[in-house]
This record gives sequence, C-alpha cells and structure tokens, in this order.
Amino acid sequence: MSDHCATVIGAGLAGCEAAWQLAQQGISVKLIEMKPVVQTPAHHTDQYAELVCSNSFRGERLSSAVGLLKAELRCMNSLIMQCADHNRVPAGDALAVDRDGFSEQITEIIKSHPLISVETREACEIPNGPVIIATGPLTSPSMTETIRQLPGLDTLNFYDAAAPIVVRESLDESRMYRLSRYGRGDDYLNCPMTETEYNCFIDALLSAETAEVHGFEEKNVFDGCMPIESMARRGRMVPAFGPMKPVGLSDPGTGKEPFAVVQLRQDDAGETMYNIVGFQTRLKFNEQKRVFGLIPGLENAVYARYGVMHRNTFLKSPGFLNERFEMIRRPQCYFAGQITGVEGYVESTASGLVAGRSLASQLHGNDPVPLPGFTATGALGRYVSTPNRNFQPMNCTFGIIDPLPVVPGQKKIRDKQARYEAISERALNYIKSISD
Repeated sequence: MSDHCATVIGAGLAGCEAAWQLAQQGISVKLIEMKPVVQTPAHHTDQYAELVCSNSFRGERLSSAVGLLKAELRCMNSLIMQCADHNRVPAGDALAVDRDGFSEQITEIIKSHPLISVETREACEIPNGPVIIATGPLTSPSMTETIRQLPGLDTLNFYDAAAPIVVRESLDESRMYRLSRYGRGDDYLNCPMTETEYNCFIDALLSAETAEVHGFEEKNVFDGCMPIESMARRGRMVPAFGPMKPVGLSDPGTGKEPFAVVQLRQDDAGETMYNIVGFQTRLKFNEQKRVFGLIPGLENAVYARYGVMHRNTFLKSPGFLNERFEMIRRPQCYFAGQITGVEGYVESTASGLVAGRSLASQLHGNDPVPLPGFTATGALGRYVSTPNRNFQPMNCTFGIIDPLPVVPGQKKIRDKQARYEAISERALNYIKSISD
C-alpha cells in the first residue's frame, strides 16, 4: 500500500487514464464508478472506458493535430493509447478500435492493478482530499448539482449524438465498393448515390420524425457531432459537402466520382458490424430504418444499435480550472474529460493523463510544471483555462497550438502540411526529451 492516496470519480476514458497514471507513479487510487448501479442514456455495457459514439480515434498523420496528440500520449505511456493500438481495426488513415475488446481490456487492467481499488456506486459528493472528477458529459443529476455549487463556476450544456451501427451480413455489398479516401487503402465500405438517389434521401430525411430530446435546440448542437438531419436543414447540399462528400472516392468499377457517398467503417475485430460514418441522428428508430434504407446497400440493414442523442454537460472552465485541469480555488481537486470542455476521445484521454500526472507530482511533494503550448497536450490545457467570451467544447486543432517561431533570414514554410509536420516534430522532440 502506498503512503499517498487519491480518489478518481468516473471510469470513462479520462478517469481510467488518470487512475492509471496515478497508480503507475505509486499512488493508491480509489476509483468510484456508478455503472451498473446507475446507467446513463448513452451507455450500453458495464465496461470501463465505453465508447458511446464512434469507434474512431480519428486521424493518425502528424499533419493532423489529433495525430500529434496521440503521438504525444504514446510517448507519455498512455493506457488508453496502448489499449487502442492493441484493439485496432482497419480504418484507413484513422485509428479505429473494436469497441468491446478495447473496453474489456481497459476494465481488466484497471481492476487488476494492485494500487487501484474500485467502488461501484454513484458518487453524489466530492470527497475531501486529493481527487480527480472525471464524471463525463453525462454526469448524474445529483453530482451535477454538487458541482454546480462549487465557487466560481457556471455549468453549460450542449447536445451530442451517436451514429447507428449495422450488421454486416444484412448489407447488400454488391451495391457498394471498398475504398479509403484518396486511394489510401480499402478499409471502408462505400455506398455511392446518384443525384436522384441523393435528393430522394434528403427529402425523406427532412420529412422524418425525430425523437424528442428535452430542451433540444439546433443552436446548442456541437458541430463535430451534428445530427445528419440538422445538417440537411442548414441546406440540401450540406451533407454532400460533409460526411457524404464523394471527393477522393471514385468508383473503381466506373472510374467516376459519384454524386454523393455514404461510408461504413468496421466497428469490431470480427468485422461483423459497421458504423455509418458521420450519421449521428435523433430520428425515431423506425424512421432510421426507413430513411437510411434508401442508402444503396442498406435496404434490408439490421441495426445492432440505432443512433441516439443526449444532453451533455461541460464546465465553463476558464477562471475555474488552471492549465493542469486543477481547480483554482481548491488545490488538488482536478477535473478531467469532456466535462472540462475538451471534445473527443483522445482529448479526454489527454486531460486525464495531465490531471493524473500533475496530482501524483503534488502528492510526491513536487510542483507540477504544465506542458508548453507548442505541444498539443499543453495547448489543450491552455485552451480550457484561458478566458473566452464564448467558451465551447474544443477538439485539438493546430489553431490552439503555438505556431512556429519567425526566424530572421529563414523562409517561412508555406506548404500547410509541411508546416504542420514541423510543428509536430518540434512538439514530439520536447515530449520525448522529458519522457526518457
């Protein structure tokens, strides 16, 4: 048993990462998780780190900010990244996982760690002492009310949605072709649409019945998870320039680019289920079957999971949290995950890693030093702690990472991809230097 101990509330991605980081640095951890005693509208299993939306951790290339963030986390011994890499399924340039295998592996590792003890119950109060609150965007009403009473805090809400998952054997693959965008492999099933098929689909989508979501307003939808029907309401062609864009997906049989394309991504290691990419929705279940049945190849699709929408809660973190995700008015009380205003699986993981490492450092008597803003991880912490009149959930982007310095006499890198790769190289060199 360690001389130091801490509590982590919530066994999602951020909570598991935080508990792991603490335990790996010799801190005894009490991990409190409310499932299965209390479930949320979005969760379906009793496993930890359950992926409730997509099974994709997004792009891997170092010319993307989330690719850099994943590379940084790997350098810093992230449990989530280790398990994601171990449970990888084909997804072109993206990292996608078998969601069940991924969660099961993390659950086993957390439960078997000698310094982590698990309590299965709903946490309604914030305990005294060192604590990391990683209750997620679906924090229970009682804990939400407890958090709301904390000094210097406003809580905010937005709406999130999940895409449907279909059973592969129910698909008509003769109407599809395999290809990743821009010829980068063949990991996706593609359903091509003619202009007539597309317009018929959009007409059905716009007239379909949606499920009621309490307090739902279109303006409160997070753009990164916008329901497909909300996109169509913004303009008939919006989906064709979004998840249904045909660019880089010419049909190998004809050599021609279709008018629109719906992509399906493998969702499990056995390749028995596929996720309809970018098709988050709040359509009623029977309407999903009817409308999405207009997509070529999905006429008789069997749904392993229908799309759903739910309300998420996040903190107005600037002025409340510092760049290490620690409460400004209560030292050694941290928040981590999407509740802090970071958006995405990898970003949530990063916040848990930072919170866990920072708290461990404090408990060992050291003053934790935040990562610099020229790293993706450090830039996320800076984003959630910097005053912002319209603070909203944020994915990792190069826009929040420090640009390359201007060096007199040295030419500026004008090619965007090369510039982003140089930013990534600078960040990784630093992360590696402090991780050795």
